[in-house]
Amino acid sequence: MPSKVLDSTPLFNLNNGQKMPAVGLGCWMGSPGEGDRCEEMVRKGLRIGYRHFDTAAGYQNEEHTGKAIRESGIPRSEIFLTTKLRGPDHGRVKKAFEESLARLDCEYIDLYLMHWPQAEDSTGKVLQPEESPTYVETWKEMEKLLDTGKVKSIGVSNFSIKTLDVLLAEAKIVPAVQMHPCLPQQDLVKYSAEKGIHITAYSPLGQSKSPFFGDETIKRVAEKAGITVGQLLLSWGVQRGTSVVPKSENEERLKNNLSVVRLDDEDFEAVENLHKQPGMNRQLIFSADNLINGKRAIFGWTYEQLGWEYE
Repeated sequence: MPSKVLDSTPLFNLNNGQKMPAVGLGCWMGSPGEGDRCEEMVRKGLRIGYRHFDTAAGYQNEEHTGKAIRESGIPRSEIFLTTKLRGPDHGRVKKAFEESLARLDCEYIDLYLMHWPQAEDSTGKVLQPEESPTYVETWKEMEKLLDTGKVKSIGVSNFSIKTLDVLLAEAKIVPAVQMHPCLPQQDLVKYSAEKGIHITAYSPLGQSKSPFFGDETIKRVAEKAGITVGQLLLSWGVQRGTSVVPKSENEERLKNNLSVVRLDDEDFEAVENLHKQPGMNRQLIFSADNLINGKRAIFGWTYEQLGWEYE
């Protein structure tokens, strides 16, 4: 029997009571910039019914994202807007926030995230975890932004249990992490639930390297449920209590991605356990060829420093 599409996009409560739509539209276009494409995508999304948009200073399309939102005629109060602090801006949090706010020109920001724990100095050199500004020092500067009234929530992205443990003494956090059936991060989901932290999953479909659309288990479950593979993956994400921010410029896929369903227990468990199949427990975004002293690394830190324990 086909699964029933939910009547409306579910809302999740953040730890300060703010409500976030469970399905959003990710604005990373595959490379920095691409502002016109991003603007058109956001316009389509708004017309279809999206009310949650996820961009970043590093995406270099905040201005176009904000323009599409402003010109939609939709009340600002109905839209949830996320943007993020770049690594080179860890030492100038207030100024960087003001610059993002000006580019977006949308009155306020709903959620402002530290995009990565790594900071960079003025030459572009990535600082090591013990070098200042540390991500704890950056977080303390971000906390001050709440007093401006121009941001409702603050949080972190690409953090792990290891880095969250260091930070949690400072505040409650709303992290965004890479999460999909090959990388369900069940320990982090459990940890976050215990700490009152809401998780947003970026790249919930696995981006261009996604094995899901050809996987026989995924295709079988999607066919049984009467939905697309994309709908299945997003429905699984929402059902386990995470919001999801897929990206698509295709109008039909945009509509489908917004239509999540309630999976029965058997279908949910089939997706939940996909990572247990041989060779399937891995991250799908970053190259395995990035090494520091023979250890896998990303943006100047090893996986060990980041607290990443997957393949």
